[in-house]
Amino acid sequence: MLKAGVLGAGHLGKIHLRLLNLSDKYDLVGFYDADSENAKKVSDEFGYPYFESIEALIDAVDMVDIVTPTLSHYDCALKAIDKGKHIFIEKPITNTVEEAETIRKLLAKNNLRGQVGHVERFNPAFTAVRPMLENPMFIETHRLAEFNPRGTDVPVVLDLMIHDIDIILSVVNSEVKDISASGVSVISNSPDIANARLEFENGCVANLTASRISLKNMRKTRFFQKDAYIAVDFLEKQVEVVKMKDAPENPGDFDMILQNAEGIKKQIYFNNPEIKENNAILDELETFADAINTNSKPIVSLQDGTNALRIATRIIECFK
Repeated sequence: MLKAGVLGAGHLGKIHLRLLNLSDKYDLVGFYDADSENAKKVSDEFGYPYFESIEALIDAVDMVDIVTPTLSHYDCALKAIDKGKHIFIEKPITNTVEEAETIRKLLAKNNLRGQVGHVERFNPAFTAVRPMLENPMFIETHRLAEFNPRGTDVPVVLDLMIHDIDIILSVVNSEVKDISASGVSVISNSPDIANARLEFENGCVANLTASRISLKNMRKTRFFQKDAYIAVDFLEKQVEVVKMKDAPENPGDFDMILQNAEGIKKQIYFNNPEIKENNAILDELETFADAINTNSKPIVSLQDGTNALRIATRIIECFK
């Protein structure tokens, strides 16, 4: 079992602590939190050992789980790498692309593994349809959230939209050619609602909308590709897969047949895959343990996290 330590015991940090403690692949050594009062409270309530310094915790573990505010990711990662530790780092990977590149290069130089917490890659609805996504040419995403003061220290692009940026980059095998975007600050000092259009070299277009001032929560993505429409509801963990194939010569009474202007007939049918329940955060942590133990590439690499941050940064620059 890998000895694991958590940096940060806020809302998400406590979830990571609980899951690492439950996992058969990790031995939870303890945690560090800059707020000593909060650290004592978490330790008293859940029984997790807490360390009085980052350095002491890092020295005691094999893997450091960084769940601190984004602005501190870089310094925490450097401390861990300097001690030869593998790092799991929450999204966004760092505050700047330059910081992300530095961490990525240092990990490679020291033959260490790193993974970024883009948890939607492990959403059971997405993993169920991932094998069906073949060269999508139009993608539309909506990630809407009710207002929550937590996270408003960064633009909504880094808070919410970056999830969808990572998903899109993981399925579109092409470079981003052009970006246009707009964002509006309503409550916060940074944009609370944003829309972005990504155009890829292969002709694919992605339209992304994110808001943290909505009256309801929504996390939906729609993929359009040759002979298929695939919708993923990340919030409800549901999918809808509509496919088309050449119509049979003698269709049945209940077959759905469409005919275009050229007279070509297509049969519409549904092909919804089975969705297997899981805990996405536990899955991302345990697959990282597998990557460390087998010295293999993590499912969401630091390069993936850097790529998502780079596109997010370009979107934010459009606001200016």
